[in-house]
Amino acid sequence: MNAERDLSPLTPGVVRALTDKLYEKRKVAALEIEKLVREFVAQNNTSQIKHVIQILSQEFALSQHPHSRKGGLIGLAACSIALGKDSGLYLKELIEPVLTCFNDADSRLRYYACEALYNIVKVARGSVLPHFNVLFDGLSKLAADPDPNVKSGSELLDRLLKDIVTESNQFDLVGFIPLLRERIYSNNQYARQFIISWILVLESVPDINLLDYLPEILDGLFQILGDNSKEIRKMCEVALGEFLKEIKKNPSSVKFAEMANILVIHCQAADDLIQLTAMCWMREFIQLAGRVMLPYSSGILTAVLPCLSYDDRKKNIKEVANVCNQSLMKLVIPEDDEMDEAKPSMTIPAEPTSEESLSKPEAVTTGESQNELDVTALNQPFSFPCSCERIQVTLNLDGIVQVLDYHLSDTSIGMMTRIAVLKWLYHLYIKTPRKMFRHTDSLFPILLRTLSDESDEVILKDLELLAEIASSPAGQTEEGHAPSDGSDVRPGPVELHVPARAGQLSSSSTKGLECSPSTPTMNSYFYKFMINLLKRFSSERKLLETRGAFIIR
Repeated sequence: MNAERDLSPLTPGVVRALTDKLYEKRKVAALEIEKLVREFVAQNNTSQIKHVIQILSQEFALSQHPHSRKGGLIGLAACSIALGKDSGLYLKELIEPVLTCFNDADSRLRYYACEALYNIVKVARGSVLPHFNVLFDGLSKLAADPDPNVKSGSELLDRLLKDIVTESNQFDLVGFIPLLRERIYSNNQYARQFIISWILVLESVPDINLLDYLPEILDGLFQILGDNSKEIRKMCEVALGEFLKEIKKNPSSVKFAEMANILVIHCQAADDLIQLTAMCWMREFIQLAGRVMLPYSSGILTAVLPCLSYDDRKKNIKEVANVCNQSLMKLVIPEDDEMDEAKPSMTIPAEPTSEESLSKPEAVTTGESQNELDVTALNQPFSFPCSCERIQVTLNLDGIVQVLDYHLSDTSIGMMTRIAVLKWLYHLYIKTPRKMFRHTDSLFPILLRTLSDESDEVILKDLELLAEIASSPAGQTEEGHAPSDGSDVRPGPVELHVPARAGQLSSSSTKGLECSPSTPTMNSYFYKFMINLLKRFSSERKLLETRGAFIIR
């Protein structure tokens, strides 16, 4: 820079000193600038104050010459000190050139930028909060700086900013959340540590309700929980633990439905800590939110059922998953069988600890088995009216049955999972028999195949379920829709057709069996079961020899 250039009100001597390579000379120049600005403050000469800041910014801090940039930084800090409480009026002009220097290739310059911004923020205190996002953005980058001196300087500035946020009631959380949501997905360990430290600070401030915005950052928190650093994992555990405590204390203000999908995803994580933590959250959500979680049952079961067959190496996850499974099953009630897709959803009293109101239309299956899981309930938007309203929930039985069918059909699935599936199906036939019988034709083949299972306990549960299906009044065919073979079955609320299967007994023998008078407790599925069982015994001699007596007994 040409030191002789007219940069008044800065004197040529001050200009030369600001561009000197020696820190001490730049410091002397900064003291002169401070004195000059104080005079302008006393005179209330705002135009000259702005002019000085503009010169220090454009001609020095943003200069191409490193020493000039260093001089500009210390000069801007001196201006802030001279302005005192009035510095808030000029913060944009003071902060922006300093933040630009955060990206400088010279580590010494980045350090001086930290030092300058520290002095600016220290003077302005709460006045910097309207500029919090740009400060946070800059600090989040310096948190991962490779130079230890720069990192140390940024940590001092970070602590100062945290103190200011903690003591102020003017923090704009709404404006900050989009930036936090973006930065929480950083893969850099230092940046993650920085993010978690800020979340912990914001959680600790009584006037800041971060819980309202938890759905925005929960996924990112679970991803950070999988970090390779034990320290970061521990910090993230603490943050999640604090959120869960707050959820338990104030469940009525929690947006359970908005976070259900996130938990479903992380309950299936390969990382044990992530999976266990997500499963613990799911357990609390089901118990606290009650039937609000019911529309997400298919997704929850997809995550929970495989865990029931874990061995002792994952005992903790298995135990929590079992509680989730049992709690979710209890949410299905007989009234769910009365809800019909052609009628308005049944209204039930809201859970005492929840204020959400959910509504999900029921889909009707065609009775055909499907190969892919349909978890459409997982991605539905929900609204949250006041707690005095009543929760409207329709059980998405189609999605649940598809998940259960999938897990029962998977030969690699563990025994405890198969047992849990059969218990679920039995429970659904007890609580919602009318709707379940729409799925019976598609479920029947896999239930018959399950009789060949290696586990006696699985076969017993299967037989218990088949007995319920065969004896349920809901399985009776309606009058006027009886099978054409003249079978004598009592009328019931649901029309069922028992289609002929390839390779079944001859039509004459089938007709002979089904013409037998129906007992008061048996429906057409009893005869269908007996026919198919005899057929399996005939085609699978090993099954007859090894399990025949066990099944018949």
